[in-house]
Amino acid sequence: MSLRFQAINDLTNATKVAVPSTSKVTAIFGENVFTLKTARSFLSDEAYKSLVASIKGSKKIDRAVANQIANGLRAWAESKGVTHYTHWFQPLTGTTAEKHDSFFTIKGDGTPIEEFDGGTLIQQEPDASSFPNGGIRATFEARGYTAWDPSSPAFIMEIGEGKTLCIPTIFVSYTGELLDYKGPLLKALEAMNKSAVEVANYFDKNVTKITATLGWEQEYFVIDEALANARPDLVQCGRTVFGASPAKGQQLEDHYFGSIPERVYAFMRDFEEESYKLGIPLRTRHNEVAPAQFECAPIFEEVNIAVDHNTLLMDVMSRVAKRHKLRVLLHEKPFAGINGSGKHNNWSMATDTGINLLAPGKTPKTNLMFLTFFVNTIKAVHDYSDLLRAAIASAGNDHRLGANEAPPAIISVFVGQSLAKVLSDIETRVSDKFDEQDEAILKLDLHRSIPELLLDNTDRNRTSPFAFTGNKFEFRAVGSNANCANAMTVLNTIMAETLKTFKKDVDALIEKGEKKEIAIMHIIQKYIVESKKVLFEGDGYSEEWAKEAEKRGLPNVKTTPLALDAMITEKAKHLYESNAVYTHTELEARHEIELENYLKKVQIEGRVMGDLALNHILPAAIKYQTSLATNINSLKAAGLPEAAYATQVELLKEISERVNIIYTKVNEMVEARKAANNLTNTREKAIAYEAEVKAKFFDEIRYHVDKLEHLVSDEDWTLPKYREMLLLR
Repeated sequence: MSLRFQAINDLTNATKVAVPSTSKVTAIFGENVFTLKTARSFLSDEAYKSLVASIKGSKKIDRAVANQIANGLRAWAESKGVTHYTHWFQPLTGTTAEKHDSFFTIKGDGTPIEEFDGGTLIQQEPDASSFPNGGIRATFEARGYTAWDPSSPAFIMEIGEGKTLCIPTIFVSYTGELLDYKGPLLKALEAMNKSAVEVANYFDKNVTKITATLGWEQEYFVIDEALANARPDLVQCGRTVFGASPAKGQQLEDHYFGSIPERVYAFMRDFEEESYKLGIPLRTRHNEVAPAQFECAPIFEEVNIAVDHNTLLMDVMSRVAKRHKLRVLLHEKPFAGINGSGKHNNWSMATDTGINLLAPGKTPKTNLMFLTFFVNTIKAVHDYSDLLRAAIASAGNDHRLGANEAPPAIISVFVGQSLAKVLSDIETRVSDKFDEQDEAILKLDLHRSIPELLLDNTDRNRTSPFAFTGNKFEFRAVGSNANCANAMTVLNTIMAETLKTFKKDVDALIEKGEKKEIAIMHIIQKYIVESKKVLFEGDGYSEEWAKEAEKRGLPNVKTTPLALDAMITEKAKHLYESNAVYTHTELEARHEIELENYLKKVQIEGRVMGDLALNHILPAAIKYQTSLATNINSLKAAGLPEAAYATQVELLKEISERVNIIYTKVNEMVEARKAANNLTNTREKAIAYEAEVKAKFFDEIRYHVDKLEHLVSDEDWTLPKYREMLLLR
C-alpha cells in the first residue's frame, strides 16, 4: 500500500490529544517569562532599577550589576526546573538559533556547582561559520558573538520534559557586522524614536519617547502529518510543486469564519496555551478563506517584542502540531488555485504620554499632530516604495503577490474617501500666501473633516499593500513565513528619515518668520503634492490599476531578484547609513544573502520537481499506460471492432504525449540549472534561476503533471491529492 493510501486509512484512527484546560488565560499568562514583576522578586533594588533603566531608557548595565541579574535569572529558572540556558537569536536563515549550555560546571577543586554569571548573560560566542554572512566572513572564520537584548524579556521554553532558559540576543560577526534580524530592527526603532520625538515636540513638549507598535496577523495551513509526509515537495519545499485543483476548493467560501474542525481546534487550544505561558498575547483565531487555512492574531505590542513573539509562535505552532499528528504550513503559497497566506503587519506609533500618533484627536491641535504623522507616513512610503517592495521579496511571496488573493507588487497607499478628501482640501486650500485669517483651516475645517471616530468611516481595501485602517497602517503584503523584523526595519527607518527631513523643512520656514502651525501646514501640503501619486483607492487586482500605476511612474517589480536591487542603491545606502541602521558592508552582505536564499530555494524546487516527475509521476503514468495497452490488446484479440476500444486508444495517446513532454522538459530544466550554476555572480545566477529555470519550466511541467493526475487511475497515483490534504479531517 502506498504512503498516500496508508495515510488516508490512518485518518479514521487519528487519536485525539488531550489539551490542558485552564479556566482563565490570566492564570497562566507570562508564567514562563522573566517579566519586570517577576524580576522584582528575584533581584536586588540596585539590579532591578538597572534593568528597568536599560529597558525603558536604553541605559547600559554595569557588569557588576549584570552578575546580580544573572544570579536572579538563574534562581528563577531553577525554581521552575530549568537546567540549561541558551542565547536565543534570529540569524538570516529564516529560523531561530540556539546553543544550549548547562548551569552545571566544576570548580577547580572538583566541586560540582550551578553557575551563571553576568558575562555569560551579556555575551556568548557561538560558532558563526555556517550562518549566512554574504561574503563578510571567510569559510574558516568561525567566531561570532551573541549579545543580550534586555528590552526583550528572557523566557523558558518547554520541549517535552525539558526546560531551557532562553535569553533574546542580537548576533554579530567577530568584526562587528550585524548578521541577524534583531540588531538592525533595534537601530531602526531608535532612529525613528529620535526623529519622531523631535516632531512630536512641536505639539507636546512632554513627549520624550515614541514607540512603534505592531500587531501581526499570522495565516497558516494545517494538514494531516501522514499526508504531508507522503508529499516529498511539502517535506522539502513547504509547498506542493504539483497538484490538480479539486472540484471543490474555496469557490463556495464556506470555510471562511466557519466552525473550526475539532482536531484543529484541539491543536489551536494547545499552542495557545503554550503561547500564553510565553507571554504571547493571542486574542483571535478563525478559519481563513481557503480550505485548511486558519489565522491567529495577538494584541498590539512594541515592535521588538511583537517580532520576537511572532518568531517564537511559528516555532511553537510547528512543534505543537506534531503532538496532534498535524503539519503547519507557513509557506506563502503551499497550494495552487486557492489563497496563499500572508502576515499583515499593523503598525502605528505611540508616545510615552499615551497618545497614538495615527489616531485622530478631539482638538485642532491633536488633529494637526495626527495629520503630520499621517502625511509623513504616506511620504515615506512614496519615497521608499522600492525598499518596502524589497522587504517583502522572497521566493515564496512571489507566488502570492498580485495573485488576486494578495496585494500587487505595486506599492500604493489606501487612506479611504474621507481622508482622501481631507488631503485634497489641504492641497488646494493652503496657498503660498497663507495668512492669519486662513488659520480657520486649522481651527475649523480640519476638526470638522477629521472626526474623532474615524475608525469606521470608510471601508477597508484588501487589495492595497499599505492601507490606513483607522488608527494604524496595515502593511498587507508581508508573507506568512517572513520575519516581521525585515519589514519593520525598513518601515521605521524610512519614517525616521522622512520625519527628520520634515523637521528641517518646518524649521527653515519658522526661521523665515512663519508661525509654527502655518509652517507645519505648508510642509504638509508640500508633502501631499509630492506623494499623492502613491495614493490609490480602487481595485489593486485590476489590469487598469497596473496601467495607471505605470502612467504614474510607480514601479511594478514582480520578481525577487530584481526587487532586491533596491537594497543597494546609493539612496538606500545613504538612508541606512545616515540613520545608523546598516553600514554599506552589512547592506551589501544582506543583498547577497537574500539573492542566495532565493536561488537556492528555486534550485531545490527544481530538483524536487525533477525527482517527483521521474520517480512518482511518470512511473504511475506508465503503469496505467500498460494497463490500457493490455486492455486494448485483449479487446483486439477478442475480435472487437476498433470503435470498442477507441476511447482507450485516445487516452493512451494523450498520456503518452504528456509523459514525453514531461520527460523532455525535466531534462531541459536540468540543463538550464547547470547553466545557471556555472554563473559566478550571485545576482546573475538568481536572475537566471528565475527567468531561465522557474519561468520557463515550472508552470509548463506542472500543467502536464496536473493533467496526468486527472487521466491516470486514482489507484495508481501515489501522491496525496489536494482533495485529501485540504478537505479530509
